[in-house]
Amino acid sequence: MKNVTKINIINIFLMLFSFCFAFLFPFELFLIVYAILGPLHYLTEINWLHKKNYFTTQKKDYYVHILILCLISIALFSPLSYYLRKYLAVFIFIAFTSSFGMVYFKELKSKIIFNTISIIIGFVFFYYFDSEFNITFSMFLPTLIHVFIFTGLFILIGTLKEKGVTGKISLVIFIVSALALLLIPINFNFSVVTEQIQNNYHSFEKLNQKIITHSNQFSTTTKNDVYFSNIGIQVMRFIAFSYTYHYFNWFSKTSIIQWHHTSRLKLIIIIILWITSIILYFYNYNLGLKWLYILSMAHVFLEFPLNFISILKLKTIFKNNC
Repeated sequence: MKNVTKINIINIFLMLFSFCFAFLFPFELFLIVYAILGPLHYLTEINWLHKKNYFTTQKKDYYVHILILCLISIALFSPLSYYLRKYLAVFIFIAFTSSFGMVYFKELKSKIIFNTISIIIGFVFFYYFDSEFNITFSMFLPTLIHVFIFTGLFILIGTLKEKGVTGKISLVIFIVSALALLLIPINFNFSVVTEQIQNNYHSFEKLNQKIITHSNQFSTTTKNDVYFSNIGIQVMRFIAFSYTYHYFNWFSKTSIIQWHHTSRLKLIIIIILWITSIILYFYNYNLGLKWLYILSMAHVFLEFPLNFISILKLKTIFKNNC
């Protein structure tokens, strides 16, 4: 119990740290943590998930995710990108829904039937709800839903299980910090949005634009709105906070999750890949960004079964408390 309380207190400070830097340097903070902490988080979590058999009912279930990641890689790196990129939301939808089958069903036959139905539904949604479907699954699910909603879900489950004061405080601070950064229009920050920052953040601009547009501040959103408007800065603060604390949260719970317990060989491989990722990102930004995207999507996909287990666990906790 003391260890959990200590970790909660550490996480409260990490939230406040993330809040302050996201408030003052939103663009710079995001680009730094995404390039440096991001790949280390992805690699260590994938290694930990592999030891846990990805929380699926059969050891080889994750092959479905590997296949989908191969398709996404082809869409990014090959001449077939023109034909495959438009189906990105469908690929992510299938990865997400198939993860439920990996957790809920035990027999291979049931999983095949479920995945077949998921593929059909995915393409139906793609053709009939094109815009909303693409925004939800290709844009929000692997980004803010993963780093903010699911992180908040894990905090909530931990709080309900331990029933401690520090857990409740950390949950409140997490929610209040995010909402304050997103909603409070304070036109004050130290970000110097240079041309280089705009170029480096270019691939993420659409995420900001969609949030700004859905906030009803603008009917259409321009590039200048993302970088120089009040609502643009607020949105960037929220994104920077969500990603920064998402990474910090993972590294702060080493003693609970025990993700650092691995073989020396795997640890060396992780460190080599991590350093290589950082070098590649700064040496060739476009190539490094594509690599980090694939690595990020891999850890998102492979974590989906755990997300479903957490949702089911939350349901059980509520049921027992009632």
